[in-house]
Amino acid sequence: MSSKKPEIQVIKMSLAEAEALHAISAWPTWGCDISEFEWEYTETEEAYILQGSVLVTPTGHWASCRPIRIVAGDFAVFPDGMTCTWEVSEPIEKHYRFV
Repeated sequence: MSSKKPEIQVIKMSLAEAEALHAISAWPTWGCDISEFEWEYTETEEAYILQGSVLVTPTGHWASCRPIRIVAGDFAVFPDGMTCTWEVSEPIEKHYRFV
């Protein structure tokens, strides 16, 4: 019996809301230029997108999950174990933490 994999969760929120709810200014930042790469999450990651745009397409055992475009102002949760392709169409910068 196969179990359904959890989807990437995305919630629109302002920077002020993200700070009030999650204190994101204390989190590290990461960014990259326009690019495409494969990624595997080894822990659940929460991220607040400060700028940019990326299409995240789950792959492998996660291919049944829907691709999702994540843009500035999104708070995203990436499930532990997910494999995916990141297609960064606008340079991206994010605050992130592993939970």
